[in-house]
Amino acid sequence: MRTTIAQVRTYERSVQLLMVNQFTINLGFYMLMPYLAAYLAGPVGLAGWLVGLILGVRNFSQQGMFLLGGTLADRLGYKPMIIAGLVLRIVGFATLGLVESVPALLAASAATGLAGALFNPAVRAYVAADAGERRVEAFALFNVFYQAGILLGPLVGMLLTGVSFRVTCLVAAGIFALLSIVQIRALPARRGDDAKRGQDQEGVLSQWRGIVSNRPFLLFSVAMIGFYVMQFQVYLALPLEVRRLGGDGTFGTGAVALLFAVSGLSTILFQTKVTAWCKARMEPGRALTWGLLTMGLGFAPLLVATAVPVPDGGVGLWLLAAVPPALSALLLAIGTMIAYPFEMDTIVRLSGNRLVATHYGLYNTICGIGITLGNLLTGAALDAARAAGMSALPWMALLALGLGCAAALYGLHRTGRLAPPVREAQPESAAA
Repeated sequence: MRTTIAQVRTYERSVQLLMVNQFTINLGFYMLMPYLAAYLAGPVGLAGWLVGLILGVRNFSQQGMFLLGGTLADRLGYKPMIIAGLVLRIVGFATLGLVESVPALLAASAATGLAGALFNPAVRAYVAADAGERRVEAFALFNVFYQAGILLGPLVGMLLTGVSFRVTCLVAAGIFALLSIVQIRALPARRGDDAKRGQDQEGVLSQWRGIVSNRPFLLFSVAMIGFYVMQFQVYLALPLEVRRLGGDGTFGTGAVALLFAVSGLSTILFQTKVTAWCKARMEPGRALTWGLLTMGLGFAPLLVATAVPVPDGGVGLWLLAAVPPALSALLLAIGTMIAYPFEMDTIVRLSGNRLVATHYGLYNTICGIGITLGNLLTGAALDAARAAGMSALPWMALLALGLGCAAALYGLHRTGRLAPPVREAQPESAAA
């Protein structure tokens, strides 16, 4: 951990602040969101479909507005969008804890989603801009802080929710309020190179048409959908498999917690080492290919486990319920560690260092739609597997997804489509 902190200190103050910013954002978010559904269905007493609607509105408002958030960041500057997003989270989280009417809860949920759409593209574009040629390493460190927030948030939330979910909401809102004050006072104003050169005067629709016509960027975005679908299975398919075998009791809860611990701790401990090793030996396209291939193979332990007879109980059942999912979570984390920094860097390179936040916004929207469809199909595969007695079906499908996306990225790499456009290499005076 000392090595990680020492590396962080070698970056601009703005990059250091944004890393701490992301840790705090995830801390506040994950101390509240995992317990929201139980609160709405329990103390508030909402029907299941209303709980799903409220949670779905948050996801839709975030994924649907990423492009707008990225565009505003490129045109107005990164800092205003970061601050606006933090303020919206304050309002949204406080409202979730203070109201019980469905319209107000829907509005609060939409506000928390829109907040993410405003600050996520801006934060990543800001890190990419100020890290410069060291952005691969910067995004590796960024992922360490990102995962640390995910790991710690639910633990803090569990303690606070034991007192009252309202307390959890207000503490989360307070964290975002404190973070907003720090960002307002300490984060330097930053605009993209387009704004500096006066190129942001181009119309928004014209900019969007230009990005949509960037075929390599769109192909890369579609190929990376599988990355996020597989990554999300730590929260969907793997816990369901643990509970299918281990039940919903203390063991099942502990085994699910183990999944998150394996994923988060491995990233915190090894992300920077993995990135340094990959950068020294691979081109970005190859690293991305190996990352997705590793994630696809992450479902092999679960596939192999389906060939093992399920014990009636005892230690054998516990091992079968816990070990294969934990190995899968570890391989998914390793694949993510390999791919993520190069993924963030590739988006910048494919944008030609132009309208970076807008590219991040569209990329997140494409992947967000893919995650929604992918999770629906994964859920359908899990249901079909139970109905047909074919427990291997979802793991075969996810393994095939990983292999297919890895092959697609390898093809993009071999054909040169992951190389930056010529304009990125042009002198600034010529590009202007």
